[in-house]
Amino acid sequence: MSANAAELVKKGSHEFTMEEAVKAAKLNDPWLAGNQHSQNAVESMSVAAGTLPDPKVSLGLANLATDTFDFGQEAMTQFKVGVSQMFPRGDSLAIRKTQLELMGTQYPYQRQDRKAKVTVTVSHLWLDAYKAQESIALINNKRALFEQLADVAEASYSSALGRTRMQDIVRAQLELTRLDDRLTKLNQQQDMFKQRLYEWLSDYFVDNYSQNSLIENQVLSSDLLLARRLPDTALINPQLYNGTKETDPQILFDYFTDHPVVMGLDQKIKASRSGIELAQQKYKPEWGVNASYGYRDNDPMGNDRADLFSVGVTFDLPLFTDNRQDKQVESAVSQTESVKTEKWLLLRKLIASFETAKAQLLRLNQRQQLFQQELLPQMYEQAEASLTAYTNDDGDFAEVVRARIAELNAEIDALSIDVDRQKTIIQLNYFFIRSADVAMASNRRPGENK
Repeated sequence: MSANAAELVKKGSHEFTMEEAVKAAKLNDPWLAGNQHSQNAVESMSVAAGTLPDPKVSLGLANLATDTFDFGQEAMTQFKVGVSQMFPRGDSLAIRKTQLELMGTQYPYQRQDRKAKVTVTVSHLWLDAYKAQESIALINNKRALFEQLADVAEASYSSALGRTRMQDIVRAQLELTRLDDRLTKLNQQQDMFKQRLYEWLSDYFVDNYSQNSLIENQVLSSDLLLARRLPDTALINPQLYNGTKETDPQILFDYFTDHPVVMGLDQKIKASRSGIELAQQKYKPEWGVNASYGYRDNDPMGNDRADLFSVGVTFDLPLFTDNRQDKQVESAVSQTESVKTEKWLLLRKLIASFETAKAQLLRLNQRQQLFQQELLPQMYEQAEASLTAYTNDDGDFAEVVRARIAELNAEIDALSIDVDRQKTIIQLNYFFIRSADVAMASNRRPGENK
C-alpha cells in the first residue's frame, strides 16, 4: 500500500468518495493475495513436473552360503550395488510442464476480473449508502417546511380567522410522525450498507495475508462519512448505446473475447488441450535403464575372482489399449469439450447481461430527463400553487400537505434514478473492462464540482 493509499484508511472525519472506497477495497482484498499464492504453487509444480524422477539405488548381498556364511566360499557370492533410472513415456514431462504453465497463466486474468468485480460491488454498496444518506438529507430539509405548515395551521385554528380545522392540525402532526418513521427506516438502511461497505474497507487482518511493509496498522472506522457529491461515471464504448435495438452479437463477441474472465477461461482450455497430448503419450512405452556392480571375494585358495558388471533396459508394451489408453484419450477430449462449453455459456451470459443492463440504462436516461425537465418543476409549481391558495383561504390544507409529500417523493425518486443510473453504468463498464480504474472514469474535468 502506498503512502497515499494509507491515507485512505485513517479514522476520523475524512469523507470517502466512491473512488477512494474502491481503491481501499482492492488494497485490502485477501482474495488477491490468495490467488497469487495459488499461481506460485502451480508455477513451482510445473518446474517439478518437468524433472526426471529420482534414480533408485539398490544394495544387496547375493548368493551367500548359509552353512558357513563365508563370503569367499562360493564363486556366486557377491556384494551388489545397482542404480536404475526410469524415463517417462514420450514427451510426457515436457507436456505436463507446459500444461501446468498454462494453468498458471489464468491466475493474472482471474485477479484482473476480481478487481473489476470488487469495483462493481463496492461501488454499488457506496451508492446504496449514498442514496440513503441523501434521502435523509432531503427529508431533513423538508421537515422544517412541514413543521412550519403545522405551526401555520395551529395558529390559523387558534385565531379562528381562517378555514383551518382540527383535523388539519392532526394531519400535519401525522405527516411529521410519518417523516420520522421514514428517517428511521433510511437510517437503518444507511447503517446496513455502511457495515457491508466496511467489510471491504477494513484492513484489520491485512497483516495476516500481505507482505507489504508499507501497510500501516490502522483500522478504518465503521462509522464512514461519505462524500456528498454523486459520481458522474463515463461509459466505456458509448457508441453501443445510441439506439434501442439490440447490439449485433458478433460485435459484443469481439469485445467480450478480450475480457479477463474469458481470457482466463481460454488459458484453461489450452491447458485442457495439453491434457489430450498427455493422454496420447500413454501409447508410447515407458523406459528404464539399470546397471549394477557385483563385488566377489577371493576363492578359498586365495585366487582372485573377477568382479561382475550388469546392465539392462526395461520397457513396457502398451498392446492392449482398448480399455486403457483409448479411454484415457477419449476422457481428455471430452474434458476439453466440456471446458469449451463453459466459454460459450459465459459469453452468452455476458451478452444477455449486457443487453439487460443496456435496456435498463436507456429507460433510466428517459426517466431522468422526464424528472429533470418536467416532473420536478411541475411538482414544485403544484406545491407552491396549493400553498398560495391555502394562504388566500381558497384551498384545502390536506391538498397542501399532499402536494409537499408528492414533491418530496419526486425528489427522492429522482435521486434513486440518478443513483441507479450510476450503478448501471458501472455494471456496463465491467463488460468492457481492461483496468479496474477505467470502470470508474469520470465525465467531470479535474477540479469540477457538480
